[in-house]
Amino acid sequence: MTTTTRTSTGPGPAAGPTVETELIVGGMTCAACVARIEKKVGRLEGVSASVNLATGRARVSHPATVAVAEVVAVIEGAGFTASLPEPPAPDETAPAADAGKPEATALNRLLITAVLSVPVLVLSMAPALQFRNWQWLCFVLATPVAVWGSWPFHERALRGLRHSDATMDTLVSLGVLASYLWSAYALFLGGAGEPGMTMPFTLVPRAMGDTADVYLEAVVGVPLFVLTGRLLEARARRGTGSALRALASLAAKDVVVRTADGAERTVPIGRLRVGDHFIVRPGERVATDGVVVSGGSALDLSLVTGESAPVEAGPGSAVVGGAVNSGGVLEVRAEAVGADTQLARIARLVEDAQAGKARVQRVADAVAGVFVPAVLTVAVTVLGFWLGAGASPQAAITAAVAVLVVACPCALGLATPTALLAATGRGAGLGILVSGPQALEGLRRVDTVVLDKTGTLTTGSMTVTEVTARTGGPGREAALRLAAAAEAGSEHPVGRAIHAYALETVDGPPPAAEDFAATAGVGVRAKVEGHLVEVVRAETTDLSPASRGKDKALPDAVRRAGRHGHTAVLVRVDGTAEAVVALGDTVRAGSYRAVDHLKRLGLRPVLATGDSEAAAHAVAGELGITEVHARATPEDKAELVRTLRARGHRVAVIGDGVNDTAALAGADLGIAMGSGTDAAIGAADVTLVREDMSALADAVRLARRTSVTVRSNLAWAFGYNLITVPLAAVGLLSPMVAAAAMSASSLLVVGNSLRLRGWQPRPTGTRPARGGNR
Repeated sequence: MTTTTRTSTGPGPAAGPTVETELIVGGMTCAACVARIEKKVGRLEGVSASVNLATGRARVSHPATVAVAEVVAVIEGAGFTASLPEPPAPDETAPAADAGKPEATALNRLLITAVLSVPVLVLSMAPALQFRNWQWLCFVLATPVAVWGSWPFHERALRGLRHSDATMDTLVSLGVLASYLWSAYALFLGGAGEPGMTMPFTLVPRAMGDTADVYLEAVVGVPLFVLTGRLLEARARRGTGSALRALASLAAKDVVVRTADGAERTVPIGRLRVGDHFIVRPGERVATDGVVVSGGSALDLSLVTGESAPVEAGPGSAVVGGAVNSGGVLEVRAEAVGADTQLARIARLVEDAQAGKARVQRVADAVAGVFVPAVLTVAVTVLGFWLGAGASPQAAITAAVAVLVVACPCALGLATPTALLAATGRGAGLGILVSGPQALEGLRRVDTVVLDKTGTLTTGSMTVTEVTARTGGPGREAALRLAAAAEAGSEHPVGRAIHAYALETVDGPPPAAEDFAATAGVGVRAKVEGHLVEVVRAETTDLSPASRGKDKALPDAVRRAGRHGHTAVLVRVDGTAEAVVALGDTVRAGSYRAVDHLKRLGLRPVLATGDSEAAAHAVAGELGITEVHARATPEDKAELVRTLRARGHRVAVIGDGVNDTAALAGADLGIAMGSGTDAAIGAADVTLVREDMSALADAVRLARRTSVTVRSNLAWAFGYNLITVPLAAVGLLSPMVAAAAMSASSLLVVGNSLRLRGWQPRPTGTRPARGGNR
């Protein structure tokens, strides 16, 4: 990716042009990091920053008088790394390979930590298994966990300390260190290292006794649980950037350029310039936005604009980068390249929408910013209180350590990822893939669903919907047989659909054709069994009474196709109109049932499509949808979502193409069809794998149930701390019991989440009560 710098002029303390620079930022782990960077950078005069956690990039607006190096220095001074993007490497696979290294490192750390931790947990929590000198084995196993396994938490806690910030990492680090240091004291100086020592469960601290307790189960349990949750969260967050990667892969990598002397040469797409002429052969994607100079073909724009029917392109026609050439060879003059293309604009819309989503994570870190200092204050206060009350130092330290241990936020860390994991597994069995917490949060109050048409409610491919033969003519099958023979050599989607339909419905293969000729934008003609057979667009053909006699069937079929938004083609044999074939995009099985279920769930369906008014209203009427937006560009769809949200609606979007990605990313919840493009799937929060559209209603119900589970998990996690911290503070919980309670709270959260694995969607024929459990 190359650096893009935009210049504008506006009022402000720093007069003059404003430059927008993109930076790569490293070291961010949560939304609090995003807020810290934006706050630090914003202190520079006239400078503002918008940081995208999902992509690891910052968009900085600054006066031309403020050097980029100064902004980079501020970010690095806040404890992060920053640099300008480097040009794309020649090896396109290299970035993908590097992207997996951080997750592989985290997984290796988790696996090694688990291997070391399980024996410690079993021996510490099961007194019957405690053999002679068991505590020393546990200490040896727990030491690398306390240092190396917990190092990411220690490192981030130190970084936050240097900048006067506290996060969940601070509490995890302190809990591990406090438990480990106290256990080391107990083993070496407190008598717990004696051979034959056992550690039974007690409800109150045993610090007044002769032997101090060891709390090694807390040393290993805290990092084990939190590392597991962090890995799951990292995988979900990494998926939010896949839409941008998919959009980049959709663009052509190389292009065949025709020089002034007529020679052709292949160059990287980055070397294409406005005004260059390039060649697009059948099956290739149009490299960039431009105008056709010569040639004619049909372009499949369904992935870019949502058009279900192929669009004819000839000299003077505008074409869009990413469209697929279905027919002949085109020579195109480039009119826009790089960041000015429609695909690039869609990518920017997706990136902006994802940056907005990332900011909702600030709530949890804002809570941590208050929770962590409060716990530390309580621990210090407890220590001082017991010492002032005349208790022994061991008793005071025991109570303070119990506060730190019991307050470790394992349950908070597991509340969302475990519910997500269980929901993902259950959803996969139902053909529903849930990508992350944003799906749960987005569906909590969704009341409007914006549905794409082509490829979502419909199959997305051209099929024959009706064949009408002339009264008194050779008949439907004969006309279809001759039309299929004439279209056998056609590369046009209409011709392929007619040929495929005839093979399925007419007995025997079609006869051979001779003298085949195709005219772009009109149709084909060929000699079949001695007859001149023409298959042409009906609107370009004279259907006057002289050519059809008194038969009204053919013009009625053409008008009927137009009302339904279908394409009508005429079959002529030796100059006589014999049949009209209507082709269109058919409604997907289960679409009506899915829309009906959405209405029963209290959601308002809205149809937004790039297709024609007739096609859009025909599908909407068949499915019972009253609000329709036809001829909608990708920008129109994204603007529709923004408008609905501005009116106070909670919006979900379901689509399958590149044209839907900006709307998917900008909605409260994005739902993609599994048969759609990688860009749409990457921008969505939920992906429907199975073709049955009833999966959409099941996805809504599953996401709502998962959202309820997450909220109950969080309520328990916070409630647990509200109860156990005071108990530990007054000396009613020993650190060992505190660690057990901490573990039990995590297990309770996990158990509650695992209930989702048995969730069943409501049977199709059941009508749920309004406002009832879904």
